[in-house]
Amino acid sequence: MMRFLLISCLALAGEAASAPSPPPSSKSSSSSGSASSNGATTCGSVKEMYKSNTCCGSPTKELGVQVVPAPHKSLYLTANPCKDQKPKDGSGFDNFDCIKDDVVKATEQAGADVTKGYQGKMDVGGRTPITDAYFKKGLCPVNVHWHVGAEHRSQGEYDEGGKGPGIAGTPDKDHDPGRRMAANARYGFACHHYDASDAKFTKPYKWQHCVNMHVGETYEVHWPHSALGSCGTPHQFQAPFYDGVFCGWVYEGAGATSVTAQQLAHAVGVQAQVFVIVNDENYYYPNLMRGAIVDGDFWKDVAAYTGSTTGTSRNNIKCSAYTPITWQVDRKCHKISASSFDKMCADMKQNPDDMSSDLYAHGARELVWSKFSANNQVEFER
Repeated sequence: MMRFLLISCLALAGEAASAPSPPPSSKSSSSSGSASSNGATTCGSVKEMYKSNTCCGSPTKELGVQVVPAPHKSLYLTANPCKDQKPKDGSGFDNFDCIKDDVVKATEQAGADVTKGYQGKMDVGGRTPITDAYFKKGLCPVNVHWHVGAEHRSQGEYDEGGKGPGIAGTPDKDHDPGRRMAANARYGFACHHYDASDAKFTKPYKWQHCVNMHVGETYEVHWPHSALGSCGTPHQFQAPFYDGVFCGWVYEGAGATSVTAQQLAHAVGVQAQVFVIVNDENYYYPNLMRGAIVDGDFWKDVAAYTGSTTGTSRNNIKCSAYTPITWQVDRKCHKISASSFDKMCADMKQNPDDMSSDLYAHGARELVWSKFSANNQVEFER
């Protein structure tokens, strides 16, 4: 029936449908492809897929894509218990001055330098990160999002010597906090893989679901985890991620949540993995939404430390109050196909909670100074 539908529509279509408008881009539209801005599967995109795969006259030919249901209806679910669980402004989680009256007020921050052997200079009083897999400690992933460029630094992997095509912005070369791209998202460190003479780093990809993404650029993906998440339910993944992290947090009353700093560091954690996007299906991975890739060289050399939330509302002047939490960071930069990211965005769009605010890259926080970095960086035990 599906084959009949595709062939019938294509036969009746006649002239090629006009290409839908691409998502906003800081450079030419060719980097973003000809997908509609909301990533919907249109008749025109189906026709283009059919033609590009030379399907006409080959009804049994197997495609390298899937057509998945995307109806405008869905199963009725109970109310989202995580909605608006992000702490309110003025509730003690607002950003604050890292230093006041020449006194360091900050507790440990992120992203830090994770180069093997590096130690921050902030004494955190024996506080420790989680050094085992999060699921073994009762934490589940509650969100996925990513930053343009790496927020962490790993010497020789993603650092000031990295490079990219320059479409999404200029990678950080001198720890400049003001380095930005056209959409006002700061670009962090870049990986060393980019090769302008290799087509897999330069050939445009026709994005269907992710917004304003580019082949050849570096992105740091974050998977926040929480022991307070709605783990194992349809409401596990949330946007903003704070709703998922604080889903089970009780703010008032006799049962109000009260935890020590060490308990918090072992109740909330983030996986971080850095990728260069390539247009090469040899690097396809179908399940990027659910967590870091843990296989072979992926997640083989991982730093663990305690820090904070990141993002460009924080820097070395304004610090995050969401601390301490565990960070587990893959020190290696890996190549991943653009289709892996686009599949992740498609999965995110199928999620019950609206994750459209995370379908594009967020800006990267500047590297945290050593005085704000915890002195507890250790090796993750895979």
